[in-house]
Amino acid sequence: MGWFEAIVLGIVQGLTEFLPISSSAHVSIAGQLFFQGRDPGAAFTAVTQLGTETAVLVYFWHDIVRIIKAWLGSLTGRVERGDPDARMGWLVIIGSMPIVLLGLLLEDAITTTFRSLWFTVATLAGIAVVLYLADRLADRNTRELDQLTWKHGVLFGLAQACALIPGVSRSGMTISGGLFMGYTRVAATRYSFLLAIPAVFGSGLYKLKDIGSGTDHTAWGPTIVATIIAFFVGYAVIAWLIKFISTHNFRGFVYYRLGIAAVVAGLLLAGVLQA
Repeated sequence: MGWFEAIVLGIVQGLTEFLPISSSAHVSIAGQLFFQGRDPGAAFTAVTQLGTETAVLVYFWHDIVRIIKAWLGSLTGRVERGDPDARMGWLVIIGSMPIVLLGLLLEDAITTTFRSLWFTVATLAGIAVVLYLADRLADRNTRELDQLTWKHGVLFGLAQACALIPGVSRSGMTISGGLFMGYTRVAATRYSFLLAIPAVFGSGLYKLKDIGSGTDHTAWGPTIVATIIAFFVGYAVIAWLIKFISTHNFRGFVYYRLGIAAVVAGLLLAGVLQA
């Protein structure tokens, strides 16, 4: 991977990670479409997500520190386990378990079969329908994060685990799950950010071993550049998205997903892209 390729893919990663349109799908498509048909690979995608997830840490720093302090306090008895912030800490841990377990069980499929662009076309279109149906309910939703239950925490986690398949979108599926359970757009989106932290950092750190190895042809230098760029672009997207969803619905993302699915399917049938 060259430096220019790394810059472009870092921008793509930062722009798409938090929008419900699937960053892994866009990085894969961009790599194959503009860089001699090369899929950047699962390791590159996972590591560059460390950049965008660091942006989440910075943006929600005060919230995250407060939650961690309360959670640690609940372990020592200084804070009641029913404290909202302590509960949120436990809920994030419980909600992260499905994607960790399924990620380990399906690791081979994630790096091979699931990266087929035909899978990506199907998930881009399929989750567009899911997001559309969920968004239709959102205007009547009233649940906020302080009403998050243990059952819903697990269901949020199962929804997030679907994003192991490129094209699903971690934020898209997690937000859709939240909307179906009655949470507001802002509440579902904020929780999707918090829930992603353990999973994304765990996946990225685990995949560090594959960068520059015999199983991955991506060099360290370009990967680091792409990760840094993804951080800055991702931070700007978080700030924009939080404001956007307070007054808008997700319908535009639904139409975008359907459009990009149709374009990729056409390019595959024309032989421009290889599945």
